[in-house]
Amino acid sequence: MFSSRKNTCIAETIGTFALVFAGCGAIIVNDLFGAQLGHTGISMVFGLTVMAMIYSIGNISGAHINPAVTLGFYFAGRIQKQEILPYITCQFIGALLAAGLLKLLFSSHESLGATLPSGGLINAFVLEVVLSFFLMFVILNVSTGHMEKGIMAGVAIGGTVAFEALMGGPVSGASMNPARSLGPALVSGNLSTLWIYLTAPIIGTWLARPTCRMIQGNECCHVKDETTGKK
Repeated sequence: MFSSRKNTCIAETIGTFALVFAGCGAIIVNDLFGAQLGHTGISMVFGLTVMAMIYSIGNISGAHINPAVTLGFYFAGRIQKQEILPYITCQFIGALLAAGLLKLLFSSHESLGATLPSGGLINAFVLEVVLSFFLMFVILNVSTGHMEKGIMAGVAIGGTVAFEALMGGPVSGASMNPARSLGPALVSGNLSTLWIYLTAPIIGTWLARPTCRMIQGNECCHVKDETTGKK
């Protein structure tokens, strides 16, 4: 049990590190080197990184790499309460380590790829809720328990991240992920609107659970109690 939990924490730390380092790194590189990636390129980096991590660590931890997704699985009854803290702790550690390395590499960049609203606070908040809802909706429908199923699950989830970033990036930054936002915000000191990205994604993933149940039926959102073996 300890070894399994250790493997899960290592996987989630590395996975979240990869997401923040590659995704936020793409924003920084685009800003500092003549916009060579562009908005489409940045969106694709986020989506491709998520896809790669699902195929790399999905069988170990489920590749949540997102506290809102971990909580979404809990809302859906797919993980136990005691699993939440280890997941989220490791995700935040991975995000902070990635942001710290980006600070060392690109110290002249002010935001380090932090998510900052440009379309108004209310618009950004609502958009983050909606984007997070759709992300969790897809995840719940292509996963068994809290693990992705089928060879195309990574493509579906990574593609969702990419198209949501394409649409929502210019308005809210399209975070959908409290860890992805917290790491760069803390290291760069851009904390004034962090509350949006810590709360809205969680609301969005909470809203996704009943829709999955309506579509998939009563067997969609259950988890076995490890102590009794019952659902």
